[in-house]
Amino acid sequence: MSVPLLKIGVVLSTMAMITNWMSQTLPSLVGLNSTKLSVAPPGVPDRSTGVLPANPEDSWQVYSSAQDSEGRCVCTVVAPQQTMCSRDARTKQLRQLLEKVQNMTQSIQNLDQRTQKDLQYVQRMEVQLRGLESKFKQVEESHKQNIAKQYKAIKAKMEELRPMIPVLEEYKADAKLVMQFKEEVKNLTSVLSELQEEIGAFDYEELHNRVSNLEERLRACMQKLACGKLTGISDAITMKTSGSRYGSWMTDPLAPDGDTRVWYMDGYHNNRFVREYKSMVDFMYSDNFTSHRLPHPWSGTGQVVYNGSIYFNKFQSNTIIKFDFKTATISKSGQLDYAGYNNRYHYSWGGHSDIDLMVDEGGLWAIYATNQNAGNIVISKINPLTLQVIKSYTTNHPKRSAGEAFMICGTLYVTNGYSGGTKVYYAFHTNSSTYEYIDIPLQNKYSHISMLDYNPRDRALYAWNNGHQVLYNVTLFHVIRSEEL
Repeated sequence: MSVPLLKIGVVLSTMAMITNWMSQTLPSLVGLNSTKLSVAPPGVPDRSTGVLPANPEDSWQVYSSAQDSEGRCVCTVVAPQQTMCSRDARTKQLRQLLEKVQNMTQSIQNLDQRTQKDLQYVQRMEVQLRGLESKFKQVEESHKQNIAKQYKAIKAKMEELRPMIPVLEEYKADAKLVMQFKEEVKNLTSVLSELQEEIGAFDYEELHNRVSNLEERLRACMQKLACGKLTGISDAITMKTSGSRYGSWMTDPLAPDGDTRVWYMDGYHNNRFVREYKSMVDFMYSDNFTSHRLPHPWSGTGQVVYNGSIYFNKFQSNTIIKFDFKTATISKSGQLDYAGYNNRYHYSWGGHSDIDLMVDEGGLWAIYATNQNAGNIVISKINPLTLQVIKSYTTNHPKRSAGEAFMICGTLYVTNGYSGGTKVYYAFHTNSSTYEYIDIPLQNKYSHISMLDYNPRDRALYAWNNGHQVLYNVTLFHVIRSEEL
């Protein structure tokens, strides 16, 4: 079950809907989720590229000979494997390539249909925005002063939406880009159809390069659409009220289609039991769950379920444990060198929150602090298989001054507190190792946030707020320029 979305009431929510749909739908449409290159063994067609590797036995072989009743020599001859007729091999290669391009054509046609539908909606919103602005001006000029003041207040709200008009223009440009891809694939299909009738009229390698280039551009487009800069957070959506003041809950961003299980962990220490609910509906409306006992108690609320395993910080240590739910065993464990633990460098709300594990579009991350970095936040990219640190980034933000934190598209976002008025006010970009101060309000509906994590599949923030499990939808801003692809 997909996470419920807020009703679309303003243009920001509209942009979130479109970005969310394209990021979730584009990879499956163009067939890039499983695209990979491999090398086939000698004599076996490489099906990922459609090219036959060289075969050292490309020669005719005589296996036996004899004489018939009239004294003529009779031989059994075996033709070279896979290349009995170069025209047949070439035809097979082109047929495979044609099928590949035809699949891409169908995918892009589906994408184009949906993009055009969404674009029409965006264009209507743009017309409404411009129309409202014009009407407000007319009201100010034609009505009495006291009425005009009321409309001026509404106009002020419209001024907040004015910057979104250029964003709408960018999305229209994105739609044109999809049309460009569609035309290129159409041209390739035409060329391949002609080649099937006239083998040898076009250089195969050049044709293959054109297809590969288009695939790379589509992959780049998908990656750009999948990520963006955080520009807004919706009001809180309360999914359930249960448990103590502290805890964590989540879904698996890498769960297969149809797997909508919810994982629930009450408390921040001295607990080993993880609840598994079959679906979000079961989680919201029933107490039917399966209980899993971990081999060690966890520390803090920074656990994450990722690709069928739970990653958590072992209590009173800087050890990370990967526990496989299927086998009910520890599949890997490792230490975060120099990471503070046991309430040394916790978030401002305390609760042994020294080490916070999280996931974004790029994979698994660990957020913590060290003496070497003067108690400031350290961001480490973690290999989910080995638990080895791939790369670390040091920031200038004190860990104890952070309310909570989460990662989106390689950027760490930090809140200014955990109670009362809360906002996201600090962002560290790992792609450039730079930071900035921002101002994005975060509704703290129940006055005490002890867990805040992003799920890249749902494009939502999961939070534990004073015994309430809540969700926030997020708005990500991205601009795709055709010259970048």
